[in-house]
Amino acid sequence: MGQDPRGLVLANALGKARWVAAQGHQLVLGADTVVAIDGISVGAPADEAAAKRLFDQLAGRTHTVMTALALLSNGRESSAVVESEVTFRPLSREMVAWYVATEEWRGRAGGYAIQGAGAAIVVHIQGELSNVIGLPVGALLDLLAPIGIAPWSNLTLQG
Repeated sequence: MGQDPRGLVLANALGKARWVAAQGHQLVLGADTVVAIDGISVGAPADEAAAKRLFDQLAGRTHTVMTALALLSNGRESSAVVESEVTFRPLSREMVAWYVATEEWRGRAGGYAIQGAGAAIVVHIQGELSNVIGLPVGALLDLLAPIGIAPWSNLTLQG
């Protein structure tokens, strides 16, 4: 049987980061996201028919969004995998057709964008929203802090 989704997403993030580091870069962040339902990862739909099948599978159910981060800094590696649970509302054929027509599903793990029209098909999220959108900010800050990078140190708020 294939690799579990958590192992797959971490291997992908590490592979990306190691490839870039091998090009001579000293500080590299690799990231990858998978969506898993019933312990099986689902990728980005290849076409409209695949998107419709995926939304039929996710409709009314909870799935897991996993994002792995791999930070390489001067030969040191650190990583994290963040998981968020997302529940879709029951979806009628009309709602699936509407969402597929938005084309937000193209090139996205799980085929939706919660920060866009995909918000209409999600009924509940448990976990870090930024993970579902694309990059888990909290985990990134946790990886950067030990190597002395504090992105907020130069932050200026104006109001």
